[in-house]
Amino acid sequence: MLRREPRHADAHFLLGIAAARAGRLGAGIESIERALALAPDRAEYHAQHARCLAMLGRHREARIAAERAVALEPRDALTFDTVGVVLARCGAHREAASAFRRAAALAPGRADFQYNLGTSLRILGDFAGAEAAFERAIRIDRRFFKAYSVLSELRASRPDPGRIGPLRALLAEAVDDVDGELHLRHALATELEALGDHDAAFAELEAGKRRKRAAVGYDFEADRAIFAAVETVCTERFLQDARAGHPDDAPIFVVGMPRTGTTLVERILAGHSRVASVGETMGFAAALKRAAGTASPRLLDPETITAAASADLASVGQAYVESVRGLRGDAPRFVDKMPLNFFYAGFIAAALPAAKIVCVRRNPLDTCVASYRRLFATGFPYYRYAYDLGDIGRYYVCFDRLVRHWRAVLGDRFYEIEYEALVAGARDETRALLRHLDLDWEEACLHPHRSAAPVATASAVQVREPLHGRFVGRWRRYAGRLGRLADQLRAAGIELEQDAPSGPAAG
Repeated sequence: MLRREPRHADAHFLLGIAAARAGRLGAGIESIERALALAPDRAEYHAQHARCLAMLGRHREARIAAERAVALEPRDALTFDTVGVVLARCGAHREAASAFRRAAALAPGRADFQYNLGTSLRILGDFAGAEAAFERAIRIDRRFFKAYSVLSELRASRPDPGRIGPLRALLAEAVDDVDGELHLRHALATELEALGDHDAAFAELEAGKRRKRAAVGYDFEADRAIFAAVETVCTERFLQDARAGHPDDAPIFVVGMPRTGTTLVERILAGHSRVASVGETMGFAAALKRAAGTASPRLLDPETITAAASADLASVGQAYVESVRGLRGDAPRFVDKMPLNFFYAGFIAAALPAAKIVCVRRNPLDTCVASYRRLFATGFPYYRYAYDLGDIGRYYVCFDRLVRHWRAVLGDRFYEIEYEALVAGARDETRALLRHLDLDWEEACLHPHRSAAPVATASAVQVREPLHGRFVGRWRRYAGRLGRLADQLRAAGIELEQDAPSGPAAG
């Protein structure tokens, strides 16, 4: 009987892995827990158990399971790499880096383990260590293309024309790899920008993004339908009729279009002694999805928004607060800076009436260009509009309209802050922001770059610099390419600067 238990345990474990890969995380957890009941000393079981729990947002349980895996002193690199991924999801980035180091040491020939280590070190602000890890990844596998785009970003302050030729040569090896070409062209764009050749950089972005947009088959109408559903459901009447939500006053939601300064605002707030950051979480979206009970595969879609109108929003608020408990520590307040939460402002206001919502705004052209220049996670479906400048313009028009809607129905519960005003007058803007959030003034909030806290967003490099306005008006570098976009925004009634371009141009 004892000889058979490991086989039974393995069977349950493999069933659990298969269920998790199919998206049935609950069933996967049940099968892996049956395996653990038979073989509790298997570190890889605990690691995969932790991974499934983390994917469901059960961060506290996931971290405990990950720590159990490490305590069993595993000898295989994959278990340590899995633990690292879990700990990173749980906000334990220093512990994650330690796990990734163990994985890379145990399997020095795995480029993906070096890449994960580099990503973790970048989050921690160890840019030299991150660069070295990414370099090891491409020495192991020169076709590990996604390492090139982040390497170029880390090297942007050290321009070198000698890097252009090798990157162009690699393009020939990515002809059958859409994502590989996208990463290489983003790397080229970053290198060319650093050398001051902005027109050539933009051309590289166009080439890579055009191919990727065709591959994903993006249709803007799907996003337009989400915006329309939110405005239709979250009316002033809806908010008036909503039952009292969960009374917790700890959450601060920082929302907005990506690349507009949301991370900067988060870091300013996290510098306060009473505020912790939980990073970017999909916790509220997941809680609302569960309450809506829709069968659609995505968290955010018109069907879910419509069904959520009749959900128990107090329970949604409570479930959300519980989901981030393992990320916030003991701080009285916490900030969640998932930009996409701008879709949920009305639901947040109903589910968590004492929570604060801060929307960061930036010059429209700078906002659109910044999204175009950024390579978002290719597997994340909600930023697919960023592969085409025209799609970005259409998305921005809908975003601007939705913000005006929130302004009308939420009033002063929806606080807006302009990036340009913040970097020009940090003290006054920060003081006003803290006052709105019922937080006392603390000088440390003016120095977010001094914080050693991890930064797990695309702004990991920039926010470790002192406050500056170098990125204000950055769109002017690409003005010759933005005529069509500018006309598109003007036609929607969006005010642009007087020297904004007009007429046909790329995009």
